[in-house]
Amino acid sequence: LKKEKNAIILAHNYQTPEIYHGIADFAADSLALAVEAAKTKADIIVMCGVHFMAETAKLMSPQKKVLLPDMNAGCSLSSSITGEDVRLLKKKYPNVPVVSYVNTSADVKAETDVCCTSANAVKVVESLGVKKVIFLPDDYLAKYVASKTKVEIIPWKGTCIVHEQFTAKEIKEIKKQNPGIVVIAHPECPPDVINASDFAGSTSGMSDYVKKNQPKKVMMVTECSMSDNVQVENPKVEFIKPCNLCPYMKKITLPKILDCLENESNEIIIPTNLLEKAKLSVERMTAIGR
Repeated sequence: LKKEKNAIILAHNYQTPEIYHGIADFAADSLALAVEAAKTKADIIVMCGVHFMAETAKLMSPQKKVLLPDMNAGCSLSSSITGEDVRLLKKKYPNVPVVSYVNTSADVKAETDVCCTSANAVKVVESLGVKKVIFLPDDYLAKYVASKTKVEIIPWKGTCIVHEQFTAKEIKEIKKQNPGIVVIAHPECPPDVINASDFAGSTSGMSDYVKKNQPKKVMMVTECSMSDNVQVENPKVEFIKPCNLCPYMKKITLPKILDCLENESNEIIIPTNLLEKAKLSVERMTAIGR
């Protein structure tokens, strides 16, 4: 069906293995998916991820048909802030540039100077050459960035429903039960969780760490399907899995993917004026790279 319709399936790292390893033409973190969306020669992009990712693919490929297998695949971070919230913040802090995590709606991206991912957040903030930035919407990622730069960070109180569940106590217990284990955390986790871990990095950074270092035993403090996917690629590493699933990512299933491709349903539509404004912030992010 993909061949027949000249379609490509993009899958995020948090998708289940039968999607990630089974049917995806390209599987990666959100920045790499945005870049791939822009490069593809396909007529149809099926985004196996959440709504903001499908919107980002549309921003990068406005002439292509972008489909999302389930329109209810949202994100707690994305829904924590609106374009109007950003406009009010800009009034409160005039002339302070806005850096928005890619986990935001097109409406928010349109009010943003430049987007970032967890992989390049510090680099993006420092690339602006200013003393102060508004950083949206993840409060914990903002704290992580603030710990890595001298730039003053004005945060927003959004959180990821997966990463905020982890606790430092849980990490310490796992370490006690598994001597020698390496714990690697996502920067969307609370600061005490990051401090209790051995390494903090984006989804791509975590995956690269395991590939490069091949620890005997590892715990990835993030969405648990990611551990499944990375384990397939690193069979000699033993994974201890703290299973916090993203309910939104898990709305994407094989039957829904087939249905949306057969019927070309759940198309992402973004008004042209909004698309043009939002696209600029994503293009600036991809120009900065990792």
